[in-house]
Amino acid sequence: MQKIRPDMHDLRIYQKLGSVDAKSLDSVDQLLLILPASPAKSTFAKLPQGAKMLAVYRKHAAGSTPAFATRLANARQTLVVAGTIAANADAFEQLTLGRKLVAAATDQKAGSLGICAMGFDADAQAELVKNVLAAALAAAFRLPAFKSEPVPDKIRNIRLLGLDEKIDTARVEAEARGNNLARWLTTLPPNVLDASHYADLTKAMAKEHGWQYKRFGVKELEKLGCGAFLAVAQGNDNDSASIVRLRYRPGSRDAAVDLSLVGKGIIFDTGGTNLKPFELMLDMHGDMQGSAVALGTLLAISAMRLPLAVDCWLAITENRTGPNAYKSQDVVTAANGKTIQTVHTDAEGRMALADTLVLASREKPGMIIDFATLTGSCIRALTSRYSGVFTNRSELHPVLKRIGRNSGERVWPFPIGKEFMEDLKSNTADFLQCSPKGVGDHILAASFLAEFVENDVPWVHIDLGAGDNAGGLGHIPSKFTGFGVRYTMNAILDENLLKAKP
Repeated sequence: MQKIRPDMHDLRIYQKLGSVDAKSLDSVDQLLLILPASPAKSTFAKLPQGAKMLAVYRKHAAGSTPAFATRLANARQTLVVAGTIAANADAFEQLTLGRKLVAAATDQKAGSLGICAMGFDADAQAELVKNVLAAALAAAFRLPAFKSEPVPDKIRNIRLLGLDEKIDTARVEAEARGNNLARWLTTLPPNVLDASHYADLTKAMAKEHGWQYKRFGVKELEKLGCGAFLAVAQGNDNDSASIVRLRYRPGSRDAAVDLSLVGKGIIFDTGGTNLKPFELMLDMHGDMQGSAVALGTLLAISAMRLPLAVDCWLAITENRTGPNAYKSQDVVTAANGKTIQTVHTDAEGRMALADTLVLASREKPGMIIDFATLTGSCIRALTSRYSGVFTNRSELHPVLKRIGRNSGERVWPFPIGKEFMEDLKSNTADFLQCSPKGVGDHILAASFLAEFVENDVPWVHIDLGAGDNAGGLGHIPSKFTGFGVRYTMNAILDENLLKAKP
Protein backbone atom coordinates (compact mmCIF):
# COMPACT_ATOMS: atom_id res chain seq x y z
CA MET A 1 0.00 0.00 0.00
CA GLN A 2 1.34 3.44 0.89
CA LYS A 3 4.85 4.00 2.13
CA ILE A 4 5.27 3.55 5.89
CA ARG A 5 9.03 4.00 6.25
CA PRO A 6 10.22 7.62 5.97
CA ASP A 7 13.03 8.79 3.73
CA MET A 8 15.68 9.40 6.40
CA HIS A 9 18.52 10.48 4.09
CA ASP A 10 20.81 13.05 5.66
CA LEU A 11 21.19 16.53 4.21
CA ARG A 12 24.72 17.53 3.31
CA ILE A 13 26.03 20.06 5.82
CA TYR A 14 29.09 22.14 4.89
CA GLN A 15 31.09 24.38 7.21
CA LYS A 16 33.08 27.48 6.23
CA LEU A 17 35.40 28.92 8.87
CA GLY A 18 36.59 32.51 9.04
CA SER A 19 35.19 35.66 7.55
CA VAL A 20 32.11 35.68 5.34
CA ASP A 21 33.18 36.70 1.84
CA ALA A 22 31.32 37.24 -1.39
CA LYS A 23 32.17 33.73 -2.59
CA SER A 24 30.53 32.25 0.52
CA LEU A 25 27.33 34.17 -0.11
CA ASP A 26 27.36 33.22 -3.77
CA SER A 27 27.09 29.56 -2.67
CA VAL A 28 23.69 29.90 -0.98
CA ASP A 29 20.20 30.69 -2.23
CA GLN A 30 18.98 31.83 1.19
CA LEU A 31 20.97 33.08 4.15
CA LEU A 32 19.75 33.06 7.73
CA LEU A 33 21.65 35.85 9.46
CA ILE A 34 21.49 35.87 13.26
CA LEU A 35 22.57 39.09 14.94
CA PRO A 36 22.72 40.43 18.52
CA ALA A 37 19.67 42.25 19.87
CA SER A 38 21.32 45.60 19.08
CA PRO A 39 23.80 44.81 16.32
CA ALA A 40 26.75 47.17 15.97
CA LYS A 41 27.56 48.90 12.72
CA SER A 42 30.91 47.11 12.80
CA THR A 43 29.11 43.74 12.60
CA PHE A 44 27.48 44.71 9.31
CA ALA A 45 30.85 45.98 8.08
CA LYS A 46 32.20 42.40 8.24
CA LEU A 47 29.65 41.27 5.64
CA PRO A 48 29.74 41.75 1.86
CA GLN A 49 27.05 44.32 0.99
CA GLY A 50 26.80 44.97 4.73
CA ALA A 51 26.01 48.66 4.24
CA LYS A 52 22.92 47.70 2.24
CA MET A 53 21.82 45.26 4.97
CA LEU A 54 22.30 47.92 7.65
CA ALA A 55 20.19 50.41 5.71
CA VAL A 56 17.37 47.87 5.31
CA TYR A 57 17.62 46.87 9.00
CA ARG A 58 17.20 50.48 10.13
CA LYS A 59 13.90 50.74 8.25
CA HIS A 60 12.32 47.84 10.18
CA ALA A 61 10.56 48.01 13.52
CA ALA A 62 12.75 47.01 16.45
CA GLY A 63 12.12 43.52 17.73
CA SER A 64 10.36 42.26 14.59
CA THR A 65 10.95 38.75 13.25
CA PRO A 66 12.46 38.67 10.71
CA ALA A 67 14.43 41.77 11.67
CA PHE A 68 14.76 42.42 7.95
CA ALA A 69 14.83 40.63 4.59
CA THR A 70 16.64 41.68 1.45
CA ARG A 71 18.20 40.24 -1.70
CA LEU A 72 21.86 40.57 -2.49
CA ALA A 73 23.16 41.86 -5.79
CA ASN A 74 24.89 38.63 -6.78
CA ALA A 75 24.35 35.91 -9.38
CA ARG A 76 21.89 33.95 -7.17
CA GLN A 77 20.18 37.04 -5.81
CA THR A 78 20.65 35.46 -2.41
CA LEU A 79 17.74 36.11 -0.06
CA VAL A 80 18.97 37.30 3.32
CA VAL A 81 16.54 36.79 6.21
CA ALA A 82 17.88 38.21 9.46
CA GLY A 83 16.84 37.84 13.07
CA THR A 84 18.08 39.43 16.26
CA ILE A 85 18.39 37.77 19.65
CA ALA A 86 19.91 38.50 23.04
CA ALA A 87 23.22 36.79 23.73
CA ASN A 88 21.73 35.22 26.88
CA ALA A 89 18.52 33.99 25.21
CA ASP A 90 17.51 30.51 26.32
CA ALA A 91 17.32 27.47 24.08
CA PHE A 92 13.58 27.79 23.46
CA GLU A 93 13.99 31.37 22.22
CA GLN A 94 16.86 30.37 19.96
CA LEU A 95 14.97 27.41 18.53
CA THR A 96 11.84 29.50 17.97
CA LEU A 97 13.83 32.16 16.15
CA GLY A 98 15.33 29.44 13.97
CA ARG A 99 11.88 28.07 13.07
CA LYS A 100 10.56 31.52 12.12
CA LEU A 101 13.61 32.45 10.04
CA VAL A 102 13.64 29.13 8.18
CA ALA A 103 9.93 29.51 7.38
CA ALA A 104 10.46 33.03 6.05
CA ALA A 105 13.44 32.00 3.94
CA THR A 106 12.14 28.77 2.39
CA ASP A 107 8.56 29.62 1.42
CA GLN A 108 9.38 30.07 -2.27
CA LYS A 109 11.89 27.56 -3.62
CA ALA A 110 14.28 24.89 -2.43
CA GLY A 111 17.95 25.66 -2.50
CA SER A 112 21.14 25.84 -0.53
CA LEU A 113 20.44 27.36 2.88
CA GLY A 114 23.16 29.29 4.67
CA ILE A 115 23.27 29.88 8.43
CA CYS A 116 25.47 32.60 9.87
CA ALA A 117 25.65 34.09 13.39
CA MET A 118 27.64 37.33 13.66
CA GLY A 119 28.54 39.48 16.64
CA PHE A 120 28.70 36.71 19.29
CA ASP A 121 31.58 35.03 21.09
CA ALA A 122 32.62 31.58 19.86
CA ASP A 123 30.56 29.59 22.39
CA ALA A 124 27.38 31.61 21.89
CA GLN A 125 27.85 31.49 18.12
CA ALA A 126 28.18 27.70 18.13
CA GLU A 127 25.07 27.24 20.27
CA LEU A 128 23.00 29.57 18.08
CA VAL A 129 24.13 27.89 14.88
CA LYS A 130 23.34 24.42 16.27
CA ASN A 131 19.84 25.48 17.33
CA VAL A 132 19.08 27.16 14.01
CA LEU A 133 20.46 24.08 12.27
CA ALA A 134 18.02 21.96 14.29
CA ALA A 135 15.18 24.12 12.97
CA ALA A 136 16.45 23.76 9.41
CA LEU A 137 16.67 19.97 9.67
CA ALA A 138 13.11 19.83 11.03
CA ALA A 139 11.79 22.04 8.22
CA ALA A 140 13.67 20.12 5.52
CA PHE A 141 12.09 16.80 6.49
CA ARG A 142 9.10 15.80 4.37
CA LEU A 143 6.21 14.52 6.47
CA PRO A 144 3.79 11.94 5.02
CA ALA A 145 1.73 13.31 2.15
CA PHE A 146 -0.63 11.30 -0.02
CA LYS A 147 -1.12 13.71 -2.90
CA SER A 148 -1.24 13.12 -6.63
CA GLU A 149 1.58 15.63 -7.09
CA PRO A 150 4.86 15.09 -5.19
CA VAL A 151 5.67 17.48 -2.36
CA PRO A 152 8.77 19.51 -3.31
CA ASP A 153 11.87 19.74 -1.16
CA LYS A 154 12.36 22.87 0.94
CA ILE A 155 16.11 22.68 1.48
CA ARG A 156 18.72 20.88 -0.63
CA ASN A 157 21.79 21.39 1.53
CA ILE A 158 22.94 23.54 4.43
CA ARG A 159 26.05 25.70 4.69
CA LEU A 160 27.29 27.02 8.04
CA LEU A 161 29.16 30.22 7.31
CA GLY A 162 31.45 32.54 9.26
CA LEU A 163 32.25 30.08 12.04
CA ASP A 164 35.04 30.92 14.45
CA GLU A 165 35.58 27.20 15.06
CA LYS A 166 34.31 24.02 13.43
CA ILE A 167 31.33 22.61 15.31
CA ASP A 168 30.34 18.97 15.82
CA THR A 169 26.87 18.52 14.32
CA ALA A 170 26.54 14.78 15.02
CA ARG A 171 24.23 15.24 18.00
CA VAL A 172 22.02 17.79 16.24
CA GLU A 173 21.67 15.43 13.28
CA ALA A 174 20.92 12.39 15.47
CA GLU A 175 18.28 14.27 17.46
CA ALA A 176 16.72 15.52 14.23
CA ARG A 177 16.63 11.98 12.86
CA GLY A 178 14.84 10.76 15.98
CA ASN A 179 12.42 13.68 16.05
CA ASN A 180 11.66 13.35 12.35
CA LEU A 181 10.86 9.66 12.79
CA ALA A 182 8.55 10.45 15.71
CA ARG A 183 6.70 13.12 13.73
CA TRP A 184 6.48 10.92 10.64
CA LEU A 185 4.90 8.02 12.50
CA THR A 186 2.51 10.27 14.40
CA THR A 187 1.35 11.94 11.20
CA LEU A 188 0.67 8.69 9.30
CA PRO A 189 -3.05 7.96 8.74
CA PRO A 190 -4.39 5.20 11.01
CA ASN A 191 -5.35 3.00 8.07
CA VAL A 192 -1.71 3.10 6.92
CA LEU A 193 -0.02 2.65 10.30
CA ASP A 194 -2.21 0.03 11.91
CA ALA A 195 -1.06 -2.18 14.78
CA SER A 196 0.29 -4.95 12.54
CA HIS A 197 2.19 -2.60 10.25
CA TYR A 198 3.61 -0.76 13.26
CA ALA A 199 5.05 -3.96 14.74
CA ASP A 200 6.40 -4.95 11.32
CA LEU A 201 8.06 -1.56 10.94
CA THR A 202 9.83 -1.88 14.30
CA LYS A 203 11.00 -5.36 13.33
CA ALA A 204 12.47 -4.03 10.08
CA MET A 205 14.16 -1.16 11.93
CA ALA A 206 15.59 -3.59 14.46
CA LYS A 207 17.19 -5.61 11.68
CA GLU A 208 18.57 -2.46 10.05
CA HIS A 209 20.07 -1.02 13.24
CA GLY A 210 21.15 -4.20 14.99
CA TRP A 211 18.55 -4.06 17.78
CA GLN A 212 17.12 -7.14 19.43
CA TYR A 213 13.39 -7.51 18.70
CA LYS A 214 10.64 -9.25 20.63
CA ARG A 215 6.90 -8.99 20.03
CA PHE A 216 4.56 -10.06 22.82
CA GLY A 217 1.29 -10.93 21.07
CA VAL A 218 -2.15 -11.32 22.63
CA LYS A 219 -1.72 -14.98 23.59
CA GLU A 220 1.64 -14.38 25.21
CA LEU A 221 0.31 -11.34 27.06
CA GLU A 222 -2.53 -13.48 28.37
CA LYS A 223 0.02 -15.91 29.80
CA LEU A 224 1.85 -12.99 31.40
CA GLY A 225 -1.39 -11.80 33.00
CA CYS A 226 -1.41 -8.41 31.28
CA GLY A 227 -5.12 -7.85 31.86
CA ALA A 228 -4.94 -4.06 31.88
CA PHE A 229 -3.41 -3.84 28.40
CA LEU A 230 -5.66 -6.61 27.08
CA ALA A 231 -8.78 -4.87 28.37
CA VAL A 232 -8.06 -2.06 25.92
CA ALA A 233 -7.06 -4.44 23.13
CA GLN A 234 -10.15 -6.67 23.41
CA GLY A 235 -12.23 -4.16 21.44
CA ASN A 236 -10.13 -4.85 18.33
CA ASP A 237 -11.61 -7.20 15.74
CA ASN A 238 -8.30 -9.08 15.44
CA ASP A 239 -5.24 -10.02 17.48
CA SER A 240 -2.99 -7.30 16.08
CA ALA A 241 -2.31 -5.64 19.46
CA SER A 242 1.07 -6.26 21.03
CA ILE A 243 3.78 -4.99 23.32
CA VAL A 244 7.05 -4.69 21.40
CA ARG A 245 10.45 -4.71 23.11
CA LEU A 246 13.55 -3.45 21.32
CA ARG A 247 17.03 -3.76 22.79
CA TYR A 248 20.06 -1.65 21.90
CA ARG A 249 23.27 -3.24 23.15
CA PRO A 250 26.47 -1.61 21.88
CA GLY A 251 28.51 -3.94 24.11
CA SER A 252 27.48 -7.30 25.51
CA ARG A 253 24.09 -8.54 24.33
CA ASP A 254 23.36 -9.56 27.93
CA ALA A 255 24.32 -6.22 29.52
CA ALA A 256 22.10 -4.97 32.34
CA VAL A 257 19.65 -2.27 31.28
CA ASP A 258 20.80 1.31 31.87
CA LEU A 259 17.64 2.93 30.51
CA SER A 260 14.17 1.74 29.54
CA LEU A 261 12.08 3.91 27.22
CA VAL A 262 8.35 3.15 27.39
CA GLY A 263 5.79 4.58 24.97
CA LYS A 264 2.02 4.66 24.73
CA GLY A 265 1.11 3.42 21.25
CA ILE A 266 -2.67 3.82 20.93
CA ILE A 267 -2.73 4.03 17.16
CA PHE A 268 -6.32 5.26 17.13
CA ASP A 269 -8.40 6.20 20.14
CA THR A 270 -12.15 6.30 19.71
CA GLY A 271 -12.61 6.60 23.46
CA GLY A 272 -14.01 3.08 23.48
CA THR A 273 -17.45 2.51 24.96
CA ASN A 274 -17.31 6.06 26.37
CA LEU A 275 -17.09 7.39 22.81
CA LYS A 276 -15.27 10.67 22.18
CA PRO A 277 -17.15 13.53 20.47
CA PHE A 278 -16.07 14.40 16.92
CA GLU A 279 -13.78 17.32 17.81
CA LEU A 280 -11.82 15.24 20.31
CA MET A 281 -11.60 12.13 18.14
CA LEU A 282 -10.46 13.84 14.94
CA ASP A 283 -6.71 13.69 15.57
CA MET A 284 -6.62 10.52 17.63
CA HIS A 285 -4.30 8.82 15.15
CA GLY A 286 -1.75 10.90 17.07
CA ASP A 287 -2.44 9.12 20.35
CA MET A 288 0.51 6.82 19.62
CA GLN A 289 2.96 9.72 19.78
CA GLY A 290 4.47 8.49 23.05
CA SER A 291 5.62 5.28 21.39
CA ALA A 292 6.92 7.23 18.39
CA VAL A 293 8.98 9.45 20.70
CA ALA A 294 10.38 6.41 22.53
CA LEU A 295 11.32 4.83 19.18
CA GLY A 296 12.77 8.10 17.88
CA THR A 297 14.86 8.48 21.03
CA LEU A 298 16.19 4.94 20.60
CA LEU A 299 17.11 5.81 17.01
CA ALA A 300 18.97 8.95 18.15
CA ILE A 301 20.84 6.99 20.82
CA SER A 302 21.75 4.32 18.28
CA ALA A 303 22.83 6.90 15.69
CA MET A 304 25.28 8.37 18.19
CA ARG A 305 26.45 4.90 19.27
CA LEU A 306 26.09 5.90 22.91
CA PRO A 307 27.64 3.38 25.34
CA LEU A 308 24.35 2.60 27.07
CA ALA A 309 22.24 -0.55 27.24
CA VAL A 310 18.74 0.62 26.32
CA ASP A 311 15.39 -1.16 26.17
CA CYS A 312 12.43 0.35 24.33
CA TRP A 313 8.92 -0.89 25.11
CA LEU A 314 6.00 0.06 22.85
CA ALA A 315 2.39 -0.62 23.92
CA ILE A 316 0.63 -0.90 20.54
CA THR A 317 -3.14 -1.24 20.16
CA GLU A 318 -6.27 0.61 19.18
CA ASN A 319 -8.97 1.68 21.61
CA ARG A 320 -12.11 0.66 19.74
CA THR A 321 -15.79 0.52 20.47
CA GLY A 322 -17.83 -2.60 19.73
CA PRO A 323 -19.52 -5.61 21.30
CA ASN A 324 -16.28 -6.90 22.82
CA ALA A 325 -14.88 -3.58 24.05
CA TYR A 326 -14.25 -3.16 27.74
CA LYS A 327 -16.76 -1.20 29.79
CA SER A 328 -17.13 0.97 32.85
CA GLN A 329 -17.19 -1.13 36.04
CA ASP A 330 -15.25 -4.02 34.53
CA VAL A 331 -12.63 -5.38 36.93
CA VAL A 332 -9.33 -6.54 35.42
CA THR A 333 -6.08 -7.86 36.83
CA ALA A 334 -2.75 -6.36 35.76
CA ALA A 335 0.52 -8.24 35.33
CA ASN A 336 1.61 -7.43 38.90
CA GLY A 337 -1.57 -8.98 40.30
CA LYS A 338 -3.23 -5.69 41.21
CA THR A 339 -6.91 -5.37 40.32
CA ILE A 340 -8.40 -2.32 38.61
CA GLN A 341 -12.03 -1.23 38.55
CA THR A 342 -12.53 0.58 35.25
CA VAL A 343 -14.39 3.88 35.35
CA HIS A 344 -13.96 5.49 31.93
CA THR A 345 -12.87 3.63 28.82
CA ASP A 346 -11.21 6.75 27.44
CA ALA A 347 -8.62 6.48 30.23
CA GLU A 348 -7.09 3.66 28.21
CA GLY A 349 -3.54 5.01 28.07
CA ARG A 350 -2.83 4.30 31.73
CA MET A 351 -4.21 0.79 31.28
CA ALA A 352 -1.91 0.04 28.35
CA LEU A 353 1.09 1.56 30.10
CA ALA A 354 0.45 -0.19 33.43
CA ASP A 355 1.38 -3.66 32.21
CA THR A 356 4.17 -2.31 30.02
CA LEU A 357 5.74 -0.61 33.05
CA VAL A 358 5.53 -3.86 34.99
CA LEU A 359 7.40 -5.72 32.24
CA ALA A 360 9.98 -2.95 31.85
CA SER A 361 10.65 -2.55 35.58
CA ARG A 362 11.12 -6.30 36.11
CA GLU A 363 14.32 -5.97 34.07
CA LYS A 364 15.60 -3.63 36.85
CA PRO A 365 16.84 -0.84 34.57
CA GLY A 366 18.83 2.09 35.93
CA MET A 367 15.90 4.32 35.01
CA ILE A 368 12.56 4.23 33.17
CA ILE A 369 11.29 7.17 31.16
CA ASP A 370 7.80 6.81 29.70
CA PHE A 371 6.14 9.05 27.14
CA ALA A 372 2.40 9.38 26.65
CA THR A 373 -0.24 11.73 25.35
CA LEU A 374 -2.09 10.80 28.50
CA THR A 375 -4.43 13.48 29.86
CA GLY A 376 -6.30 16.58 28.76
CA SER A 377 -5.95 17.67 32.35
CA CYS A 378 -2.22 18.27 31.82
CA ILE A 379 -2.93 20.56 28.86
CA ARG A 380 -5.54 22.46 30.85
CA ALA A 381 -2.96 22.98 33.57
CA LEU A 382 -0.01 23.97 31.36
CA THR A 383 -1.35 24.73 27.84
CA SER A 384 0.26 22.84 24.95
CA ARG A 385 3.51 24.81 25.24
CA TYR A 386 4.80 22.69 28.12
CA SER A 387 4.65 19.00 28.99
CA GLY A 388 4.11 17.65 32.49
CA VAL A 389 6.71 15.53 34.28
CA PHE A 390 6.16 13.20 37.20
CA THR A 391 8.61 10.99 39.06
CA ASN A 392 8.98 8.66 42.01
CA ARG A 393 12.13 10.63 42.90
CA SER A 394 10.84 14.06 43.93
CA GLU A 395 14.42 15.31 44.42
CA LEU A 396 14.72 15.22 40.61
CA HIS A 397 12.14 17.99 40.11
CA PRO A 398 14.71 20.82 39.75
CA VAL A 399 16.83 18.66 37.43
CA LEU A 400 13.85 17.81 35.23
CA LYS A 401 12.95 21.49 34.93
CA ARG A 402 16.55 22.38 34.06
CA ILE A 403 16.65 19.72 31.35
CA GLY A 404 13.56 21.29 29.81
CA ARG A 405 15.03 24.78 29.97
CA ASN A 406 18.37 23.74 28.49
CA SER A 407 16.92 21.53 25.76
CA GLY A 408 14.16 23.95 24.74
CA GLU A 409 11.54 21.23 25.34
CA ARG A 410 10.06 22.72 28.45
CA VAL A 411 8.39 20.78 31.27
CA TRP A 412 6.78 21.42 34.61
CA PRO A 413 6.87 18.89 37.47
CA PHE A 414 3.81 17.78 39.41
CA PRO A 415 3.57 15.74 42.63
CA ILE A 416 2.43 12.13 42.87
CA GLY A 417 2.04 9.71 45.75
CA LYS A 418 -0.11 7.55 47.99
CA GLU A 419 -2.11 10.53 49.23
CA PHE A 420 -3.53 10.99 45.72
CA MET A 421 -4.46 7.31 45.55
CA GLU A 422 -7.09 8.16 48.20
CA ASP A 423 -9.11 9.55 45.28
CA LEU A 424 -8.87 6.16 43.54
CA LYS A 425 -10.23 3.99 46.35
CA SER A 426 -12.45 1.16 45.17
CA ASN A 427 -14.86 -1.06 47.09
CA THR A 428 -14.47 -3.94 44.64
CA ALA A 429 -10.84 -3.78 43.43
CA ASP A 430 -7.44 -2.60 44.61
CA PHE A 431 -8.16 0.79 43.09
CA LEU A 432 -10.11 2.70 40.48
CA GLN A 433 -8.71 3.31 37.03
CA CYS A 434 -9.49 7.04 37.37
CA SER A 435 -11.69 9.33 39.40
CA PRO A 436 -15.25 9.96 38.18
CA LYS A 437 -14.76 13.59 39.24
CA GLY A 438 -11.84 14.16 36.86
CA VAL A 439 -10.14 16.72 39.10
CA GLY A 440 -6.33 16.68 38.78
CA ASP A 441 -6.48 13.70 36.44
CA HIS A 442 -2.88 14.19 35.28
CA ILE A 443 -1.69 13.76 38.88
CA LEU A 444 -4.02 10.83 39.55
CA ALA A 445 -2.98 9.13 36.30
CA ALA A 446 0.71 9.40 37.17
CA SER A 447 0.05 8.22 40.74
CA PHE A 448 -1.82 5.24 39.24
CA LEU A 449 1.11 4.42 36.93
CA ALA A 450 3.56 4.54 39.85
CA GLU A 451 1.75 1.50 41.30
CA PHE A 452 3.12 -0.58 38.41
CA VAL A 453 6.79 0.35 38.66
CA GLU A 454 8.41 -2.57 40.47
CA ASN A 455 11.76 -2.93 42.26
CA ASP A 456 11.82 0.77 43.24
CA VAL A 457 13.27 1.62 39.81
CA PRO A 458 13.77 5.39 39.30
CA TRP A 459 10.98 6.45 36.95
CA VAL A 460 10.00 9.58 35.04
CA HIS A 461 6.64 9.94 33.32
CA ILE A 462 6.24 12.63 30.64
CA ASP A 463 2.64 13.62 29.85
CA LEU A 464 3.10 15.03 26.34
CA GLY A 465 0.91 18.11 26.52
CA ALA A 466 3.31 19.79 24.08
CA GLY A 467 3.23 16.90 21.63
CA ASP A 468 0.46 18.59 19.63
CA ASN A 469 0.63 22.36 19.16
CA ALA A 470 -0.98 24.13 16.23
CA GLY A 471 1.64 26.03 14.24
CA GLY A 472 4.56 24.11 15.73
CA LEU A 473 6.65 24.73 18.82
CA GLY A 474 10.27 25.70 19.39
CA HIS A 475 12.23 24.61 16.32
CA ILE A 476 9.51 22.27 15.04
CA PRO A 477 7.20 23.68 12.32
CA SER A 478 4.53 20.94 12.38
CA LYS A 479 1.44 20.42 14.54
CA PHE A 480 2.78 17.13 15.89
CA THR A 481 6.05 18.16 17.50
CA GLY A 482 7.81 14.92 18.45
CA PHE A 483 8.44 16.49 21.85
CA GLY A 484 10.65 14.33 24.04
CA VAL A 485 13.52 13.16 21.84
CA ARG A 486 15.62 16.27 22.39
CA TYR A 487 14.61 16.39 26.06
CA THR A 488 15.76 12.82 26.70
CA MET A 489 19.03 13.24 24.84
CA ASN A 490 19.76 16.28 27.01
CA ALA A 491 18.91 14.23 30.11
CA ILE A 492 21.38 11.52 29.04
CA LEU A 493 24.22 13.60 27.64
CA ASP A 494 24.14 16.85 29.64
CA GLU A 495 22.55 15.96 32.97
CA ASN A 496 23.62 12.30 33.22
CA LEU A 497 20.22 11.55 34.70
CA LEU A 498 21.04 7.86 34.81
CA LYS A 499 23.12 8.49 37.91
CA ALA A 500 19.83 8.49 39.86
CA LYS A 501 20.05 4.86 41.00
CA PRO A 502 17.67 3.35 43.58
